Amino acid sequence: MLHSTMMAVLAVFTTSSAMATIPVVTQLEPRGVVRGEETVIQFKGSRLSDASEVLCDLPGIEILEVKAVNNSQVDVKVKAAADLTPGLYPLRLITKSGIANLRLLGVGAMPIVKEAEPNNEFDAPQKIELNSTVDGVVTREDIDHYQVDLKKGQTLNVEVEGIRIAYSLRNRDILDPYIAILDSGRFEVASSDDSALLQQDGLCSFTAPEDGTYTILVRDSSFQGSNLGGYRLHVGTFPRPVTVIPAGGQPSTELNAKLVMSDGSERTATIPLPSETYEQWGVVTQDETGVTPSPNWIRVNDLPVVMEQEPNDDRAKAPVAQVPGAYCGIISQPGDFDCFAFEAKKGTRYRVEVFSRNVLRSPLDAVLNVFAPNNSTLSSSDDSRGKTDPFIEFDAKEDGLHKVRVYDHLRGGGPTYNYRIEVTTPAPGVGLTLKELRRDEAEVVSVPIGGRGAMMVTVSRDRYSGEVNFNLDGLPEGVTATTFPVPAGRPEAPIVLTAAADAKHNASLFTIYGKGDEKNPLVGGKLSQTHKLVLGQNRRWMWGYDTERAAMAVTDPVPFEIEVVQPKTPIVRNGSKELLVRIKRDEGFEETVSLRTLYNPPGIGINNSRSIPKGKNEVSIPITANSGAGVGEWPIIFRAYYNTKNGQAVEVTPPINLVVESQLFKYEFPKSAGELGADVAYVLPVEKLRDFEGEAEVQLVGLPAGVTCEAPTQKIADDTEAVTFQLKITDKAKVGRHKTINTQSRVHVDGETIIQTEGTGELRIDKPLPPKVDAPKKPEAKPAEKKPAAPKPLSRLEQLRQEKKQ
Repeated sequence: MLHSTMMAVLAVFTTSSAMATIPVVTQLEPRGVVRGEETVIQFKGSRLSDASEVLCDLPGIEILEVKAVNNSQVDVKVKAAADLTPGLYPLRLITKSGIANLRLLGVGAMPIVKEAEPNNEFDAPQKIELNSTVDGVVTREDIDHYQVDLKKGQTLNVEVEGIRIAYSLRNRDILDPYIAILDSGRFEVASSDDSALLQQDGLCSFTAPEDGTYTILVRDSSFQGSNLGGYRLHVGTFPRPVTVIPAGGQPSTELNAKLVMSDGSERTATIPLPSETYEQWGVVTQDETGVTPSPNWIRVNDLPVVMEQEPNDDRAKAPVAQVPGAYCGIISQPGDFDCFAFEAKKGTRYRVEVFSRNVLRSPLDAVLNVFAPNNSTLSSSDDSRGKTDPFIEFDAKEDGLHKVRVYDHLRGGGPTYNYRIEVTTPAPGVGLTLKELRRDEAEVVSVPIGGRGAMMVTVSRDRYSGEVNFNLDGLPEGVTATTFPVPAGRPEAPIVLTAAADAKHNASLFTIYGKGDEKNPLVGGKLSQTHKLVLGQNRRWMWGYDTERAAMAVTDPVPFEIEVVQPKTPIVRNGSKELLVRIKRDEGFEETVSLRTLYNPPGIGINNSRSIPKGKNEVSIPITANSGAGVGEWPIIFRAYYNTKNGQAVEVTPPINLVVESQLFKYEFPKSAGELGADVAYVLPVEKLRDFEGEAEVQLVGLPAGVTCEAPTQKIADDTEAVTFQLKITDKAKVGRHKTINTQSRVHVDGETIIQTEGTGELRIDKPLPPKVDAPKKPEAKPAEKKPAAPKPLSRLEQLRQEKKQ
């Protein structure tokens, strides 16, 4: 979060962060103001004709007048406090029908010069004075030139606000600025595309070797641009630190800091720190030459600061530091390692987090290692949690000195490669944010007069898994909130906002606090909201802004009342139900009203294509529950959309309580078979899983074509163990396996029906076997004639006997 205050030597600046007839602000003109002066800013966009006020997230900007010129322009007169810290300040235009997207307004200390075309040629630049801010536009293939005079030894600092004051979620009309300083011979003596401090906006410096005239060039880095490619170019001899060391301190103390300037020189400064803690706190330098146009970033919290002491490259000899503590230093040269050691206790969980590129805007792409007492690696981290800064949590397995090491991913280094390592023993907590209901657009809440608005709050838990309850602070006048606890295991819950019938159009910035259950009263957290301001190719996030408050407005009343009829019975897993939505129209209102749920409970499918058409006053919306649907009670809220002359508006229904229960019955589906033309008894074992009120029945559905059942519905009594369905397989049925059979169980209670669907069973249909036919008799075979046996050969003795007889 970024915060702001003005100090004698240095100043501080801070930030931190459904829609229907949403106004859109595409452009501010001018894009910035001078502190201490009144300025009329043109808010340009669409659906702006009913603009009523402007909300400022940060103090110091007074809104004097809001005047709608037409549907695409609103003139807003503002006055920035004379001592307001230079930087970017978030504004939100409010209309009577909605809340516009957040835009950043530049506030500076130098006079503003309007770009004067033609200034495209080096030989015909626009002459400007030093220490001024140019408000300009880069169109396609446009190059803007500005000329200044320098004395020998003067340091010229140039920085640009391009991406940082843009708004584009569709990769269009984006200025990615490139700036350069050219000498009289047209040679670039300094240039910048991106920069560590300003990210995709650049800054460059040049010290004049002699008196002369120099030219500043501004263009898009790829020669794109558009009529919305606006920029603010700060040109002067103002101080421009690029690094503050150490990168933070404790609240209500003075930070004795070293400032590394853009020309490589160093200064010392004493920085009074605020009395509160800040995740990201801006420091702006002021001296006799001027005020820095944008802040440097540090952290302010209760951790004692330990500065590195060289040499500390060797983890085995790492100096011992406090824990909890913040270890600050610089990767001062290529190949440098910085190491720290702390005494860890066995069984204690430690968090080690590096702040460099993301928070401090350091060029350091940090890599983090944590080592055990024996110098073995416990864990390592490069990028983490979608950021380039590393993060590690670990449980100490033994007492003793644990070491932390940091270095640059590409083994770079230099005097601006600063870092801050925070080692803590984290406490349980929760984080809250508003769920986007429109892709990439930070959620805002419109509450119609006499009607309702709603939002979904997403909870992230850190070492806490219990129930989370919400408290809201800062609601608009006339608005009350209905909150629902987030039970253990659930990630989100709705909040319904209701505006009184006599409420007036008004708006405010509000926050939400989350708190643990009765057993964990110290567990807590608060809202943080991210505003995506510029998305590039493939929806790549190029620039965004965080706040700790969201916007809510009381808007025009809706011309109807709408409700969902509270069902008397639950929906069960594998079940279905219909919800009845009724509308009471005001006289003359005949528009179609489309319906869509604010959210769906896990495992619950709801038809979001239904609407109440002209001439109708109700509609049934089917819902289903799968086998893993979340058992419990869920508030169900529908958003009702309708057309107005200024776009689509929305109202929400009062919440109903949808009860989700487990299945009532369990079936064992058999595999049955039968032949064409046969009767089959399909026996279905059933088990009643729990007691219930009402009468129960089960219907066999999904029978194959050609299969009929005279009594497809059977009663289920308490002692029923099986139900039998007599099936008739006709000759027209298709032979084969059919896995389409399922059951629909119904329990009738208080005029409603609880429905549970189960399946699938299998029925195999066969062709009948052909009838058996007697085989023809074979003729009897005649006995074969016996051939005379061949004479038995006589032995020699027998032969002699025969001869003697003769």
